[in-house]
Amino acid sequence: MPGFELFGDAERREVQDVLGTGVLMRYGFDGMRHGHWKAKSMEQGLAQRFGVKHVQLLSSGTAAVSVALAAAGIGTGDEVILPTFTFVASFEAVLMLGAFPVLVEIDETLTLDPEAVRQAITPSTKAIMPVHMCGSMADLNAMQSICKEHDLILIEDACQAIGGTYNGKALGSIGDLGCFSFDYVKTITCGEGGAVLTNNEQYYLNADHYSDHGHDHIGSDRGAETHPFLGYNFRISELNAAVGLAQLRRLDEFLHIQKRNYTILRAAISKIPEVVFRRVPEGGEESYAFLNFFLPDLETARRVSNGFKENGIDGCFHYFDNNWHYVRRWEHLKEGKSLNQLSETIRQGLAKIKDKQYPQSDNIIGRNLSCLIKLAWTEEEVHSRAKKMVSVITDVL
Repeated sequence: MPGFELFGDAERREVQDVLGTGVLMRYGFDGMRHGHWKAKSMEQGLAQRFGVKHVQLLSSGTAAVSVALAAAGIGTGDEVILPTFTFVASFEAVLMLGAFPVLVEIDETLTLDPEAVRQAITPSTKAIMPVHMCGSMADLNAMQSICKEHDLILIEDACQAIGGTYNGKALGSIGDLGCFSFDYVKTITCGEGGAVLTNNEQYYLNADHYSDHGHDHIGSDRGAETHPFLGYNFRISELNAAVGLAQLRRLDEFLHIQKRNYTILRAAISKIPEVVFRRVPEGGEESYAFLNFFLPDLETARRVSNGFKENGIDGCFHYFDNNWHYVRRWEHLKEGKSLNQLSETIRQGLAKIKDKQYPQSDNIIGRNLSCLIKLAWTEEEVHSRAKKMVSVITDVL
C-alpha cells in the first residue's frame, strides 16, 4: 500500500485506450467507444474477485459510503453507529444524508467494541458501520448477531482493508453492503474512486440510479431514460476506472508484497516483550496494509513515534495526536462547523459528542502505533527498517 508506488505499462495502456476512443464518461456514447467500457469492466472484475453479485463503481470512497447508506434508505433522523477511530469521511458521509453518526468505543481490534455497540442502540438506530481500519476487521460475527437481533443494516467500511478476509469471505462482501476506496494512497488506486458491493439486488439498483441523477439506465438512449427517484452525481470517469482496472488485475501481486514486508517487520518487533500486536478476530486475515502494535503507555508511544521520525522511519502514525483519524481532534465535528445549516436533531447530537469522553478508546489509541507497509521497498530495505525500528523501541523502553 499504496498501488501508485508500482504504476507501470499496464496502467498506461488502459489510460491510453480511453484516450484513443475519446470517451471519458462511463455512460453513453456507445458508438464512439467501440465496445471499450472501463468502469463496467472494473465492476465485473470486482464482483468476480470478491464474490458478490453486484458492484457499483463511484467517484470516491466517501461517495461509496454515502451511496451505500442512501441505497439502504438511511437518511434524516436515523442513527448510524461507527467507531471513534476512523477517517473523517466516515462521519461526513453519514451527515451528508442528514443522518447522525453515533461514535462508540473501540477494542483491541482497533474498531467497534461489540458491547459498546449494544449499549448505543436506540429506536433511531438504523445501521451499524464497522470501519476496517488499517487493514483489519471488527468482530463481524458479533456485528451480524447484533444486527439480526435488532433488525439493523450492516454496512462495512472496508476502504482501508481491501484484500482482507473473515471466515474465508472478502472484507466488504459480508455485510448487507460494503464499501471500498480507490483513492491515491490505497492498495489499489484509481487516483480517485470507490465502490459499493452488495448481494441485494434492490440495494444495487438504488445505488446505480442514485449515483447518476436517478437515471434508470434502461435501454441505450440516455436521453430517454426515466428517473424512478431523485439522485445525485457520484459517477467515476473512464480515465479513473482505467487506472483502477489495471491495478485490480495486480491486486494479488500487491497483497503478496504487503504480506512479505509486514511479516519481516513483525518478526523483528515481536522479539520485544513489551510490544503487543493488534488483535485480529478469530477467522480473520488482515490485508497486511499496516503493522499495528501497542506499547505500554501513552508516553512511551509518543517517545517511540518521535524516535521513528528522528531516525528517518516514515509512515508510522500515532493517531492519538492525529487530526484526521481519531475523535479527540475532530473539533469541526464537535462544534458543528458547517457551511450549511444543520438540522436541530444533528445540532443536539453534536452537542452531546462535544464533551463525551471515550476512555477505553483513548487508552487503546494512545498506546498504538500504526506503520504503513509500502510496496516499493526491497527486502534489504525492509530488513534495514526493521533493525532501526527495533533499535528505537528498545532505546525508549
